[in-house]
Amino acid sequence: MHAIGVDIGGTKIAVGVVDEAGRILAKVRRDTVADDVASIDRAIADACTELAREHEVGAIGLAAAGFVSPDRSSVLFAPNIAWREYPLAQRVGDLLDLDVPVVVENDANAAGWAEFRFGAARAATDMIMLTVGTGLGGAVVVDRELVRGKWGVAAEVGHMRVVPGGHYCGCGHEGCWEQYASGSALVRDARQAAVANRDAAARLLELAGGDREAIQGPHVTQAAQEGDPLAIDLLANLGRWIGEGAASVAALLDPELFVIGGGVGAAGDLLLLPIRKAYEAQLSALGHRPVAQVELAQHANEAGIVGAADLARR
Repeated sequence: MHAIGVDIGGTKIAVGVVDEAGRILAKVRRDTVADDVASIDRAIADACTELAREHEVGAIGLAAAGFVSPDRSSVLFAPNIAWREYPLAQRVGDLLDLDVPVVVENDANAAGWAEFRFGAARAATDMIMLTVGTGLGGAVVVDRELVRGKWGVAAEVGHMRVVPGGHYCGCGHEGCWEQYASGSALVRDARQAAVANRDAAARLLELAGGDREAIQGPHVTQAAQEGDPLAIDLLANLGRWIGEGAASVAALLDPELFVIGGGVGAAGDLLLLPIRKAYEAQLSALGHRPVAQVELAQHANEAGIVGAADLARR
């Protein structure tokens, strides 16, 4: 049975038809406005209707960045879209002529499930996905089952406190892991480094057109791949934060595998090697237990579509 997966972002949605092997057969995009939730509903329904004309579809999965209700029908809260106790599945379903179930999933859960079923973790039984982007999302699979928690909001690993009194977080607290282990943290540190030592940041500033406020994550990755010492150090520092936090997560869940997703994955070993080193350095009982693998995600930007579709189908 084919299913449709919808990856909902703040400015656009990506929608695809996915077969049972996790292959995307057709895909469309729509631009959206984060503050206009009704227009997002219409864009989703329009895209799903377009794809359903050409493909027989049995379910629709919506991957949303936010806290999802345990019955997978509503978004309780979202940081970047104006969803508050929002019955997303019902609103989209009301706009569709299709008689198929509509299911809402957390976007990191959807991405993690795609990697578990069809990607880097397909041979694993216990996996943790870390999506390192603007923030830090997570997905947990234990004994081949996705862990959602009693209230549907499990695996929000980015909001574990790692530095008491640390950087302020958009969740309203201070010192959350995502303030140190995310693409946003990498950009913040790069811009601060450009102030502290402009000469050392010369290549980053060149890539950003001379404006330190224009430095972005891909600039750091490109400079590091060219051998720039500051950029290499910035990625190593990010990797250290990810790896040390992962060791704390392992103390609780003892996973077989960590999968690293999100845009920073483009850095490859420049990020993976520091993650692995920091993870092992902080892992309890090292030498007396197996060490979880740390690998890059394989589905890149399509993971949300693939995972949301497969979870809806199941």
